[in-house]
Amino acid sequence: MQAFSALSDPIRFQIVEILAHEGRLPATQIARHFSISPPAISQHLKILRQANLVSVEKKAQQRLYAIDPAGIAAVEQKLCGLRKIWAQRFDALDALLQREMNKNNREKDDKHEQK
Repeated sequence: MQAFSALSDPIRFQIVEILAHEGRLPATQIARHFSISPPAISQHLKILRQANLVSVEKKAQQRLYAIDPAGIAAVEQKLCGLRKIWAQRFDALDALLQREMNKNNREKDDKHEQK
């Protein structure tokens, strides 16, 4: 999923966090949070737009960037699916370990009774 690749960059992840906290912002205000050049921020915003994590609205001479709720929901849905898979795997591992522990306890009890 392209969104995970986009979010793997710390600056892009921080841009998403900034927009989540502050709402719609122009690129110039976003750039103030970083020590990199405004053109570099624009490139990061482009990648976030392409990943459908950020939307842009043209208002007069300004472009306002905001979180794209649909894109964030898609990431959340994918993560929930992964969480479900891992929960099933952990449940299976827990059941296996419980069976092994019960087997070991029975073997100990059998040895104890034989003495």
